[in-house]
Amino acid sequence: MKVIDQELTSLKRSISEMWSLVHQQIYNAGEAMLTGDKELAYKVISRERRVNAFELKIDSDCEDLIALYAPVAIDLRFVLAMYKINTNLERLGDFAESIARFAGNLPDGEPVDPELVKETKVEDMLSGLLEMISLTQEAFDKEDSEIASRIFLIDNKIDELNHAATNIIARYIEQNPSRALIGLYMAGVIRKMERFGDHCTNIAEELIFYLDAKVLKHVGKVEE
Repeated sequence: MKVIDQELTSLKRSISEMWSLVHQQIYNAGEAMLTGDKELAYKVISRERRVNAFELKIDSDCEDLIALYAPVAIDLRFVLAMYKINTNLERLGDFAESIARFAGNLPDGEPVDPELVKETKVEDMLSGLLEMISLTQEAFDKEDSEIASRIFLIDNKIDELNHAATNIIARYIEQNPSRALIGLYMAGVIRKMERFGDHCTNIAEELIFYLDAKVLKHVGKVEE
């Protein structure tokens, strides 16, 4: 095996480990929010340092690969895609930390109002987001762009839930003025979930670029 192939394999392994860590962070943050588990929330917050360390290492590895080995064709696409995917994974880690901080600030032992969770379909959103990150990792591991393309349909559903939540939360605050702060926090969390979906679609686009040499960024967007 050539040295560059060894380095590419090492990079893929590091990205896969970061992917798994971020997935666990998202899952734990969602559980902490839904159950009011402060200990789990603090665990997510403390593990964010590991996500950041992964990002720095992977960035450095990508830069070294380009500088030292001048990869071409699919190898170059792989390194460029991993560089961008790394950034998106780090931002997903930030998202998990922000959800955990929200959970940590809830009153002791109290989850978010179950009725608000039900009406805004937050659990459905969390489930969709976890499916998105699982599918992107599966597409990465199997090098399958068809799997990656499934992400876009799930993201559309997340967008729909995000849009519907605005009026639901406004009505909740109007009916429960004493819990207005919780409603506002929840609105922020749901907005972050929508952005989470966008980062997953960014990852899917990078995978398709690497595997099929197709650039999907801005496809279908109308010029202003």
